[in-house]
Amino acid sequence: MSKAIVVGINGSAGSDAAMTWALQRAARDKLPVIAVHAVDDRWMSPDFQYHELIRESGMELLQKAQTSAGEQAPDVKVDIQLRHGSGGSVLREVSKEATMIVVGGHEKRRIDGGPMTDRALQVVAASECPVAVVPAKPGAAAKGVVVGVDGSEESLQAVAFAAAEADLGGDELSVVLAFKSPARWVEKQLPSSGLAESIVEENRIVLAESVAGLGDKYPDLVVHQRLETNTEPAKALVDIAADARLLVIGSRGRGGFSRTVLGSTAHAVLLNVPCPTIVTRVHKVKHQD
Repeated sequence: MSKAIVVGINGSAGSDAAMTWALQRAARDKLPVIAVHAVDDRWMSPDFQYHELIRESGMELLQKAQTSAGEQAPDVKVDIQLRHGSGGSVLREVSKEATMIVVGGHEKRRIDGGPMTDRALQVVAASECPVAVVPAKPGAAAKGVVVGVDGSEESLQAVAFAAAEADLGGDELSVVLAFKSPARWVEKQLPSSGLAESIVEENRIVLAESVAGLGDKYPDLVVHQRLETNTEPAKALVDIAADARLLVIGSRGRGGFSRTVLGSTAHAVLLNVPCPTIVTRVHKVKHQD
């Protein structure tokens, strides 16, 4: 049996949007969906009087989501699972047997990121399969697929994933490489070095190499190369993908929950998700320390 798309359910507008997006994808790919809700009862005693009430509330939430899913996509098989533990750890565990994890983004964020945002980041950082983060209000007329590259093996995996998505959906693909130009004081210290021009040219080569071979594999795919020479990568991706159907980014995929493991660009993008965003986890890459 094909691995299911797993959707994290918590009753928020973000998780509703995540379910709708997952159902559309499941219908396209002929895959089942599993709706998962985590009851974080680690702090509770089994004798706590509200323990069973919380479990029942979680099951009711899942059943409601299952009923709504049946109305939206009657041809998609949707199962439900009530699990125990933190949302991040539960979705991390189910990612081992999933084709993709889908969670909702959140409009309201506190300065510290907020517990729900942190949970999504944890899932993305630790998942063993690709993770999609879906904003509560995705754009209605969105089109095109955007992918960020930086010359790393992970970004090449992201390009391969994004190209397949764009070709399947009949979209154009925008491949983006962004970097900050050297500070002016550096240029002034090296007036005849041509440092800025060299950096731009090197990145232009990296960008061209990142899309090499796509034309042979997808002859009908329109590919745009975008080199942003004085913009932080995360800001460039968020701005360019504002009206996109999908944004794809790579992650280091080394396990764990930290920002450095996830990657600073992916971390920043996920705090400002502009459209449905997939963080790829095609295969793990060994890095030298």
